[in-house]
Amino acid sequence: MSSTPPSPATSAPPAERGRHHALETPPPPQGLWNEWKDAVSTRTVILILGVLGLQLAFILSYVGAFHAPTPSEISIAVVAPEQISSTLVPQLNSLDGTPLQATAVADEATARQQILDDTTSAALIVDPAGTTDRLLVASGGGTSVSGAVQTVVTGVETAQQRTAVVEDLVPLQPGDGRGLIGFYLVIGWIVGGYLVAALLGVSAGSRPATTRRAIFRLGALVPYAVLSGLGGAVIVDPVLGALTGHFIALWALGAVLVFAAGAVTMAFQVVFGVLGIGLTVLVFVILGNPTAGGAYQAQLLPPFWRALGDLLPNGAGTETIRRIVYFGGQGIGIHLAVIVAWAVVGAVVAILASRFHYHRALAVEYPAASRDGAPLAAAVPDSTFA
Repeated sequence: MSSTPPSPATSAPPAERGRHHALETPPPPQGLWNEWKDAVSTRTVILILGVLGLQLAFILSYVGAFHAPTPSEISIAVVAPEQISSTLVPQLNSLDGTPLQATAVADEATARQQILDDTTSAALIVDPAGTTDRLLVASGGGTSVSGAVQTVVTGVETAQQRTAVVEDLVPLQPGDGRGLIGFYLVIGWIVGGYLVAALLGVSAGSRPATTRRAIFRLGALVPYAVLSGLGGAVIVDPVLGALTGHFIALWALGAVLVFAAGAVTMAFQVVFGVLGIGLTVLVFVILGNPTAGGAYQAQLLPPFWRALGDLLPNGAGTETIRRIVYFGGQGIGIHLAVIVAWAVVGAVVAILASRFHYHRALAVEYPAASRDGAPLAAAVPDSTFA
């Protein structure tokens, strides 16, 4: 008596059955807490808490810097006869909150030159024979500073039943709306620098396997930095006409800024692994951007943010652009030194940290060689720069 043959799905070995026919063994029952630990590791929780900390630090830094901009010790020259300046200068310096730092100068020519050299922010030219004075400002040095000076001086003049006519000695270029183009240009360059370094870390490991690879990775930042600096200068000068007349200087500055941001990001990654990206965000975004002197210059920021502005690449880069475009490059040396220092220190730390991790890995993999010392460098083929 014949019987019905089994179907292929049931007669085939389990390994050959289709996945829709294979029986799956259900996972053993777990408690809710065990399932949570399987789904979200402790390391993931730590990283999430780190992101939360960065988020709150971002809010604190930006709101703390910008919630109550107040002028503080903005330099102003006073040109007036001695009997007037001897009273007016102390009066300006004793205003509530010390918004101004007044100094008497000999004549208007001296005051004008100080503004053009960016050694003072404004000048008040007093007319002893009338009631109309002149206030010289430089909006190219920052519109928030020039605006704050106008507000304070207008209040003082009004209280004395006088008026001040404003004269802008260093006006903004037509395409530099509110003087913010340099700030945004610096942000773009820095963002590109740390993103390309982070990308190299994600694609090839945050810690280079050898010192030589660290050097190669730093070398890869150079052409990117040159092209990035060139691209930014092209956009703001010939394409948009926002900052004109200083193409080569802006290109060079952009290249150094991009490399500095990339080198620092790489150093953070080599030293701290994936946490290095968070530290990069902390330095360049959370601390760097609000202290860079974009919307509000340092003279209007609270003390903590004011002190950081000149120490970070964001602020140093923004101030360098202002001085290149509006003040003939006067006083850019210290700001360039800050940017170069970040680039050099970042590159050196990245190389030394890579060397450290390289030798530590060798010591773990070849403990006998690490005790003898000499064979360590020869333990792996790629040890030219070990």
